[in-house]
Amino acid sequence: MTLGDELRRAIDGKWRHVREQSRLELSQMDLAYDMSLSLDEARERVLGQMKQLVPTGIPAAGFRVENGGTGDPGMAVTGIEMLAQFDLSLMVKAGVQWGLFGGAIENLGTEQHHARYIRPLIDLDLLGCFAMTETGHGSDVQSLETTATFDPATEEFVIDSPSPSARKDYIGGAAKHARVAAVFARLITLGEDHGVHCFVVPIRDENGEDLPGVTTSDCGYKGGLGGVDNGRIMFDQVRIPRENLLDRYGHVDEGGTYSSPIESRNARFFTMIGTLVRGRVSVGGAARAAAEVALSIATRYALQRRQFEGAPGEEVVLLDYRMHQRRLLPLLAEAYALRFAHNQLVARMHRLQTEEDPDPHAQRELEGRAAGLKAAQTEFATRAIQECREACGGAGYMADNRLTTLRGDSDVFTTFEGDNVVLLQLVAKELLTSYAKEVNGLDPVGMVRFAAGTVAETVRERTAATQLIQRLIDARSSDEDHNLLDRGTQLDLFEDREQHVIETAARRLRRAGKDQGEAFAVFNAAQDHVIKAGRVHIDRIALEAFTAGIARCEDEAAADVLRDVCSLYALTVVERDKAWFMEHNRLSDQRAKAVTTEVNALLERLRPHALDLVEGLGVPEASLGTSMLA
Repeated sequence: MTLGDELRRAIDGKWRHVREQSRLELSQMDLAYDMSLSLDEARERVLGQMKQLVPTGIPAAGFRVENGGTGDPGMAVTGIEMLAQFDLSLMVKAGVQWGLFGGAIENLGTEQHHARYIRPLIDLDLLGCFAMTETGHGSDVQSLETTATFDPATEEFVIDSPSPSARKDYIGGAAKHARVAAVFARLITLGEDHGVHCFVVPIRDENGEDLPGVTTSDCGYKGGLGGVDNGRIMFDQVRIPRENLLDRYGHVDEGGTYSSPIESRNARFFTMIGTLVRGRVSVGGAARAAAEVALSIATRYALQRRQFEGAPGEEVVLLDYRMHQRRLLPLLAEAYALRFAHNQLVARMHRLQTEEDPDPHAQRELEGRAAGLKAAQTEFATRAIQECREACGGAGYMADNRLTTLRGDSDVFTTFEGDNVVLLQLVAKELLTSYAKEVNGLDPVGMVRFAAGTVAETVRERTAATQLIQRLIDARSSDEDHNLLDRGTQLDLFEDREQHVIETAARRLRRAGKDQGEAFAVFNAAQDHVIKAGRVHIDRIALEAFTAGIARCEDEAAADVLRDVCSLYALTVVERDKAWFMEHNRLSDQRAKAVTTEVNALLERLRPHALDLVEGLGVPEASLGTSMLA
């Protein structure tokens, strides 16, 4: 096996077989996006491609065996992620059908819903959409306006959009293909509002025409994702049977009496939303996968394109320039770090979603980590794809070289499944409150009131390293400045930064009094600090995951390269946040300069392995679909 093969084995993770199967099967399908297609043609093409996915077993993997699936959520998430290497429109369309719509049915519904809907939606005999976001409320799902009012006389729910801002917006599948919607609406019965629940609402007949009371419209052209039929939905007193309430967490009987196994309205809502965590996991992984395609294209191009004379009569390969190395190699290192972190996340998700009685603490930790890694990976994709586009010059701007398409298609991933700023705030909230049961959602006042009083001890517990990580930290070099290439030193820098940021954020929040206005003002003034806490936490998670991944690498030559790649990732993060480390006396002036020196030395060492690192990402060369590499 080549070094690239060994690197690929190291980062492919537990579902390596799924990745290999996908590379083989998807490469044989005609999945390249055709820029010449109209919106309608592109949408029909993607729907046809989805039908080719059903026999692969990936759609069925996301559903439990007793419901007609094969019960392998890790396979389902990995398979959806792999679609991003080929066409993000296909990935999104598949994710809406089997991940969001199907996930809502399985996780929020009960046996009657599973028996009726799941097998047809796996086989695409039932096409659905996930109608959560509204024009007036995106990330703030608890404040959705759509109502579902129970009528005891007919035993029906009446679905209604009470204002223009209650319109369901940007809904994938709503413009054309979906026949049924999983609609999130406020459940009102016997005059009482029980908060947001999910309902199965038919929206079109067999001819594709809107049903009475339903008005759909087309979002039309977007910045990308031309194959996804995003649309809008308004409801005008649409009646559905009582049984169409997905009632795992909230039930209404014939007379309209509401009951739930979870008494607290807040706890019930966040339990429901927490069951849909797979969407955030998929979006983050797919965005990073798109960036891996861009890095594969740009790095290969940089290895063949020559520009300006170096030695007499010989032009220099782009990747031999130090600044070009600085543009691409740290991004490759970050892609590796995020892949290792994502592998850990998928393994945790799979374990919890296949357990009979998952631990609630572990579930909330999973939700926080999924939120943070979704933010990190989508932001990385936006930054990396743009850098790759620029690094390829004019060729990178040509549509047939894919980079502009990747950029346009992936841009909205920073918004999918929650705005990234809001998600990082969620990560910080979990850290600052130590999972206090009293705090739910993203209420800033609640966050202030329940910021852990013993946050120093809490952070140490939350950042407790595995035995391997702790051993590396304990064994770090004993000289006063510590060796920057020492893994223990790097881990200690990341952990120390995280602990300091969280502790000081908590102290700022605890300054607030009992007055609600004062509490909000304190939170608002510290919001940038809160977001910083979420970011540094994810940086540390990624470094630890990378370190653990190296320990599992079976090939020593590959492990040696990964050690340098890991150091490049760590020191690039330090260099990017050098101001913080210096302001807080973690780096002296001399040591800060040494960070840059070490980064440059690592670039020089890794330059000969650039192609191996790209091959390690596992993007099939034949699937890159770019003329500039011909």
